[in-house]
Amino acid sequence: MKKQINKIVYFSILFILTITACSDDNTIDTNAPGVLSNINVTPTNGGGIINYNLPSDDDILYVKAVYTNSLGEEVFRVSSKHNSSIEINGLNQTSPLKVKLYVVDESDNISETTEVEFTPLKSFIFLVQESIQITPDLGGVKITWQNIASKTVFVYVHVLDDGVENVRILSSNNPQENIFIRGLEAKELTFSTKVEDFDGNITELVEQGKYTPLFEEKIDKSSWTLVANQSINGNAYEGLTINFWDDIIDKVETDADNSYFIITRDNNGGSLDFPLDIVIDLNKNVKIQRFKVWQRAFWYNGGGVTYHYQEENLKSFDLFSSTDGQTWQLLGQFDIGDPRDAAGNIPASALQEAIDGHEFSLPNTSEQFRYLKLSITSNYGSTQITVGSEITLYGLDNL
Repeated sequence: MKKQINKIVYFSILFILTITACSDDNTIDTNAPGVLSNINVTPTNGGGIINYNLPSDDDILYVKAVYTNSLGEEVFRVSSKHNSSIEINGLNQTSPLKVKLYVVDESDNISETTEVEFTPLKSFIFLVQESIQITPDLGGVKITWQNIASKTVFVYVHVLDDGVENVRILSSNNPQENIFIRGLEAKELTFSTKVEDFDGNITELVEQGKYTPLFEEKIDKSSWTLVANQSINGNAYEGLTINFWDDIIDKVETDADNSYFIITRDNNGGSLDFPLDIVIDLNKNVKIQRFKVWQRAFWYNGGGVTYHYQEENLKSFDLFSSTDGQTWQLLGQFDIGDPRDAAGNIPASALQEAIDGHEFSLPNTSEQFRYLKLSITSNYGSTQITVGSEITLYGLDNL
C-alpha cells in the first residue's frame, strides 16, 4: 500500500512539473517593443522618405506609418525590419503632414506612438502635366512627358473636334515617355490634358493648344521591285519573295492565295544563316511612321488549323532604310512575340492580331528614303524554312 501511495505522489509531482514546463514554454509575450529613434525626413514630390533607427528588440517584425492622405482618407504604409526607412506617398499637398509611426513585433505588440511632421514637395503629377508636349505627326500626334518620380501616371488626353470630345487615356511609369495617338484626321483639333496618380490625385484639365495631325496614307506598292543581288532567295515551292508586297494576305481558310515567300536552307547555301535580308526598291521616296507585317496563315496539313506562330513563320526582324541602297539607317528592331503556352495553345486575341496584321510604330517618323530592307533575325524554331506573307507601310507617299 505504501509503495502504491509513493507511486501516486511521484506521478502527481511529475504531472505538475510537466504542466509548469509547458506553461513556461507558452508564455505570451505582452511586452511592447521600443520606439524609433534618430528620425529624419526627406520630402519628395508627393510624399517623403522617413529614415530612422530601430529599437534593440530582437523580435521586431515591421514599422507602420499611419497618416491622412490628401483625399481625407486614413492610410498606412509598412516597412520590414530589414529596412531603415519607410516611404510616404500618394499626396497632393504642400501643407504640413503629420505621420504616426509604430514598431510592431512578432507577437503583434505595438510600440508607443512616435509622431513626425513634414511638408511634401509639389506632387509629381503637376510636374508631369507641366512637361507635356504635343507634336503633330502622321495620322495623329505624338505626346511626350517627363516623370521624375517614375511612378504610374494616367494622362487623360481630351481631343475636341467640332464640338465633339473624345478622351484617350495613356498610362506609364517611365521617366521619359513618348506615345502616339493615331486615327486622327488631318484637321485642326484642340487638345487638353490632366494627370492622375495611382492614389486618385488628379490635376485640373489644362488646354495644351490646337494642333493639326499630318496626313497619313497607305504607301502604294505597285512600283516596288526586288533588289535580288542583296536579298535572300525566297522562291521555293509556291512561294515567291515578291509575294511579300503583292497586297494579298494569306488566309487560314484557303490555299487559293498562296501569298507568301518561302526561304529554304537548300536554296541558300544549305543553312538558314540569320539575318535573312529582303531588300526592296520602292522606286520613289517616302516617309513612314508605322507598318504592319502578316505571317503565313494557311497550313496544308492543318485541317483548318491556323499556321500562325508555327516554327517556320518569321518572328523577329530589323528594319532599315536607305536613299542609295548602300548606306543603311536602322529604323527599329521588332519582335512579334510568342503567345503560345506550354501545350502550344494560342489565345484568341493573339490569333486575331495575326489575322489583322502585327502593327509596329517607329520611335519617330523616318527620314525620306527609297530603299527598304527587312532583315529577319529569327523564326519560331525551324532550321529549314522561314516564311512570311505581307508587309504594308503607312506614311507620306511619293515625295
